[in-house]
Amino acid sequence: MIIVLKPNALKSDAKKIVQIIEKQGLKPLYLPGVERVVIGALGDERKLSSIDFKAFPFVDDVKPVLTPYKQVSREFHPHNTEIMLGSQGIGGQNITIIAGPCSVESHDQLLNTVTAVKEQGAVAFRAGAYKPRTSPYSFQGLGDTGLELIAAVREVTGLPAVTEVMSVEQLEKSLSVVDMVQIGARNMQNFELLKAVGEIDRPVLLKRGLSATLEEFLLAAEYIVSQGNPNVVLCERGIRTFEKAYRNVLDLNAVVWLKQRSHLPVFVDPSHGTGRADMVTPMACAAVAAGADGLLIEVHPEPSSALSDASQQLSFDVFASLMARVDAVANAVGRSR
Repeated sequence: MIIVLKPNALKSDAKKIVQIIEKQGLKPLYLPGVERVVIGALGDERKLSSIDFKAFPFVDDVKPVLTPYKQVSREFHPHNTEIMLGSQGIGGQNITIIAGPCSVESHDQLLNTVTAVKEQGAVAFRAGAYKPRTSPYSFQGLGDTGLELIAAVREVTGLPAVTEVMSVEQLEKSLSVVDMVQIGARNMQNFELLKAVGEIDRPVLLKRGLSATLEEFLLAAEYIVSQGNPNVVLCERGIRTFEKAYRNVLDLNAVVWLKQRSHLPVFVDPSHGTGRADMVTPMACAAVAAGADGLLIEVHPEPSSALSDASQQLSFDVFASLMARVDAVANAVGRSR
């Protein structure tokens, strides 16, 4: 339930509503806006059915939130949320680019890549220290050593770092190193991990599961936000279907649907979404045209020799070309980078 107060309502008026909600055993959310205050009530709304909030002279409107995902919905929060990553806002007018290698392999590999993507305008770098792989025999990342290399390159380049965690233990180790925590597709419904990142003070990049519905995706985001962390960025990274011509089917319908129903920023990962380097640039441009707020791109000094996801990583030259084309599409739809 959402209770909208009139523009001239006082803080004491809002406090009365909050106390009523608490007394009924629901969780109140105080949401001050530019012109008026909105108060949310989370829980079994039937407990509030006997209370006529519209009878209060300072209440303008009372609206039910019908979706199962409450705090991440546009019903609850109609305006776009902008999340800060370093000095860059995500979810506003600008298109945000985060780029870097799939995995940390060495200091030079990471430093050279981050330097290159920074020169082309990336506002943060991605790099995996811990890698969830389908085969137990595939490269699993450098682990704690990878985190140390991320910290060193972050210090030298000044670029914010984004890395994936797969457990609460990895999360605790990463917090002193990274600026944004990534929850990968395979952990989208790792509910204990979602609760843990909901308690930190860093933005979270949440990837859609391989076979997750969009409602399940938003409910996963709700887990994080309900724990107190509102800084969630949704990331469409392709879903599994019957098609075998490419790694995944990049669901750009999801960008439009998510933007219509949620106030959270939406990213697209065309690298994992296609699994093919030759398809990354056109799908990145299509994502921007569809309304994505940012892109997650894999880049490597020598893609053919990459220890993970070699087929989808871009060379420095191709990444530079991608950025130029993304700029053109962004300008065409009234946005910029």
